[in-house]
Amino acid sequence: MAHVAGTPLLTRDRLDRPLTDPLIARLFPSLPTGVHWGLERTRYALAALGDPHDAFRAIHVGGTNGKGSVTATLASVLRASGHRAAAYTSPHLCSFRERMLVDAEPLDEEALVRYAADVRDAVVHFGLTFFEAATVLAFHAFREEGVAVAAVEVGLGGRLDATNVLVPVVATVTNVAMDHSDYLGETLAEIAAEKAGIMKPGVPFVTAETGAATLELFRARARELSAPLVEVPADAVRDVVVTREHTSFRLATQAWGDLDVMTPLVGRHQAVNTALAAEILGLVPAELRPDAGALLQGIHAVRHRGRDEVRVIDGRTWLFDVAHNTAGVESLVDTLDELELPRPVVVLIGVLGDKDWRSMLPPLFERAESAVLTVPVSAPADRRWDPAAAAESVRGADAGTGHAPATLVVVEDFAAGLREATSLAGTGTVVVTGSVHTVGNAMALLGIDPLG
Repeated sequence: MAHVAGTPLLTRDRLDRPLTDPLIARLFPSLPTGVHWGLERTRYALAALGDPHDAFRAIHVGGTNGKGSVTATLASVLRASGHRAAAYTSPHLCSFRERMLVDAEPLDEEALVRYAADVRDAVVHFGLTFFEAATVLAFHAFREEGVAVAAVEVGLGGRLDATNVLVPVVATVTNVAMDHSDYLGETLAEIAAEKAGIMKPGVPFVTAETGAATLELFRARARELSAPLVEVPADAVRDVVVTREHTSFRLATQAWGDLDVMTPLVGRHQAVNTALAAEILGLVPAELRPDAGALLQGIHAVRHRGRDEVRVIDGRTWLFDVAHNTAGVESLVDTLDELELPRPVVVLIGVLGDKDWRSMLPPLFERAESAVLTVPVSAPADRRWDPAAAAESVRGADAGTGHAPATLVVVEDFAAGLREATSLAGTGTVVVTGSVHTVGNAMALLGIDPLG
């Protein structure tokens, strides 16, 4: 748990900080955002650049929740094993540079600008979207930086995601839950099928999914592709202890036997994510495979900000978590139940408009004395929720049930909402959650550098 003291919170210089990264405008011309399905644009652009994604080994990581943590853990262990390892994740909290790490460090800003200039003609010529351009930039940068192996997180879905141009040494889907239904399907089966689209013929596929129907879908697809399938058993993790600083547990692995493991990522779900990463690393080619010492060292050294991250700033406790769907909130409240955080607990929540906030809010409200509903500044205009309507709905639905917190306020201006949550918490705890935008905007205003 980080302890930070010094400058009082929310001074004018902090409130004036930009909440969008100006680096992005230096990297790319104005590009389409949103989802534009298909791999052709990305493949054409990569081909024009000499197929940089073929210059390094890759592990491809999909799933609904936990894929960023798994990606970060994989890259950390591979680095501890002596390989020049990269991680590609998305979206970022505060800085675009968070998306591309080489040996656990962000690329220099000027180097990124230089690499972006290398790919710009292809990006424009083939009409790439922002995410496609970022993916092409990452693969080009990794080649130029001499990366040997990269852990690459799927952006959305899997089958038609720009990262699916890779032929990895191992592919994985962490789990499947309802999310992005407007793009991936209205049922778990439809969503699972999209995520299973990252399976490749003969390439090992690993999952920590436990749902019977989803597992059967994965098994059937793996048989079609002759892809070895490894399922992480529920009892692979036991004796879990969750603290503000870390998660420790006993881990049963196929490659290294039973191990005592500690990850700085907080929560029971992070023990499962770590178990999944370990099984993946047991399946990589022999020349990449870590020994037990490197595995434990890399797990211990992993960093992935904004995931049940607890900090104490000027005597007040903060918990930052990017939970942005119902399954993510369930993991967050499980962690809240494990930790003895100072009270009162105030939830500062900003949800994107296409998320199921009706199921996300009640579990959080049940664990808080107060809640502030707000709108993160960096949220896309077409995806912003209506916190006033959400509050009205909650008050109506929860009248007399005790599910709504004692104090429920709407402050649409994000900086003002952060200030209100700070005031309500006093020397207690502020839980910042609801989306990556919410956590990233709060960190920026509080002067927290996710790259620091």
